Amino acid sequence: MAVIGHFTFVLHSHLPWVLNHGVWPHGTSWLNEAAAETYLPILDELYGLVDQGYTPSLTIGITPVLSEMMIQPRFKAEFKGYLHEKIDAARHDQEQFKKENFQNRLKMAKFWEDWYGNVTRLFEDKFHEDIPGAFRALQDRGIIEIITCGATHGYFALLPNDFSVDAQVRTAVESYKRIYGRKPRGIWLPECAYRPAYPWRNPVDPKAEVVSRKGVEYFLAKNDLEYFFVDTHLTMGGLAQGVYAARFKMLKDLWKQFMASYKPVGTIEGRTPYMPYLIHSPEPISPVAFFTREEKTGILVWSGEHGFPGDGNYLDFHKKHYPGGLRYWKVTGAKLDLGAKHEYYPADVPSRIDENASHYKNTIKGLLQEYHAKSGHPGIICAMYDCELFGHWWFEGVRFLAKVLKWIQDDPELELTTCGRYLDAFPPVHQISLPEGSWGQGGGHWIWLNEWTQWTWERIAECQRRVKEVADTYAGTDKPELKRICSQLAREELLLEASDWQFLISTWSARDYAEARVALHYENVIKLYEMAKTFGEGRNVPQGSWEYLGRLEAEDNLFADIDIGWWKGGQ
Repeated sequence: MAVIGHFTFVLHSHLPWVLNHGVWPHGTSWLNEAAAETYLPILDELYGLVDQGYTPSLTIGITPVLSEMMIQPRFKAEFKGYLHEKIDAARHDQEQFKKENFQNRLKMAKFWEDWYGNVTRLFEDKFHEDIPGAFRALQDRGIIEIITCGATHGYFALLPNDFSVDAQVRTAVESYKRIYGRKPRGIWLPECAYRPAYPWRNPVDPKAEVVSRKGVEYFLAKNDLEYFFVDTHLTMGGLAQGVYAARFKMLKDLWKQFMASYKPVGTIEGRTPYMPYLIHSPEPISPVAFFTREEKTGILVWSGEHGFPGDGNYLDFHKKHYPGGLRYWKVTGAKLDLGAKHEYYPADVPSRIDENASHYKNTIKGLLQEYHAKSGHPGIICAMYDCELFGHWWFEGVRFLAKVLKWIQDDPELELTTCGRYLDAFPPVHQISLPEGSWGQGGGHWIWLNEWTQWTWERIAECQRRVKEVADTYAGTDKPELKRICSQLAREELLLEASDWQFLISTWSARDYAEARVALHYENVIKLYEMAKTFGEGRNVPQGSWEYLGRLEAEDNLFADIDIGWWKGGQ
């Protein structure tokens, strides 16, 4: 039976650099939760499918900053402590629920003890405390494809200078090669934010000159990346649905303000989200392809209100039992107050996962059948999601993923693939231009650039000028002390550029933390800039400054092979 189409999940795994910058409620706890609830369970399901004879092909992005955190000894030690705390919390809850005669919650507390015990065994025994290494092994066997991202998830479309985009990409590629043992082929643009080449003026500086900017694709080609991803509206036109507003109340409020002046682009005829295109560039570059997010399958998972995660039988994300923070209640109803939530019953869940996975798989097949009938071409559906939706936000989502992968491979008319594998089989021939935009609500930059975040971009622009000055002056220095200063300066600049800070400010989900992190890395850049100039000009650097540098090198010790020369030249 002939294959009518191909499918790949494209999962974007990302967290900002939080090691050594707080634990709870904001900090390392985010990383511990994601590792326990998403990354390790996904690995467990993928390896389980392989053991059953399946090839669970998927395309997974693991951002450089996340990869760098997960190889750190400090993460490994703190994560094991976190898992033991959860096991202790489950045992404590058992004692409480036994006294109170809450029989179902008692069973759930035992479930959590076993669940976290299994995660501990996966981490320590099966994957030898090396989560990136476990993903790498699957890639080395040709089962999955790992893509990269901007080094610290800097928002490419708003970074004030071309050299900063280039440095984000170059740092990402070098980190990937060191951790995953090969060059990456694909990249997830942070927030799927794309900007073509055009005369550009910094939107936060009314006195800024108009400068000629290269398109994002130029820097991908320069660093040998072959493809990226865009949201549906960039390829197809129409109203941009966005992926975050349903999850964050503040974004709904901000969206109402934005809609007053927003005019969606009309639908563009003759284009499809079911095949990749080559991006048109005014520069003579190597071909760079892009895939488009498939929106009809996307809403089935992204929407907490209308999608599968809102099923009343699934575990509720928000209601937790303290002090341990374990969850014992089900969604019940998407709009119910926490006090009205009913208890969670695991026995009710498998049939719901089966029904949702069946619906999803049938939706995929129907869309590919329709496209094949019209075009005669076996298209591809790229189902793009934040990886942490599965397991962390939607506890049952990891099992859903495994069901879908298994059932698609069982269907002879469908083929699981990765984006790189599909490009090899069906090289794109059509070249098109894309407008500027992102996968945020409205398709623009307003989540990341608004009245609450403008000051962060002013800080970034100021620091980029300083980093470039140091790079142009001292790149290639043979003085070890100056090289140390310059390398840490580059790290702090990358951390300042993380798009997470603007996102957390706009959603109010961790606003104080994000603002403090921007202020911290800004201060670090300024101090290291002055230190580089002082040492480079032959003046005395106080001992306290060297101790300060040593502390930063210990706290923000990512990107071991970073080079300030990557910021040299350009605009």
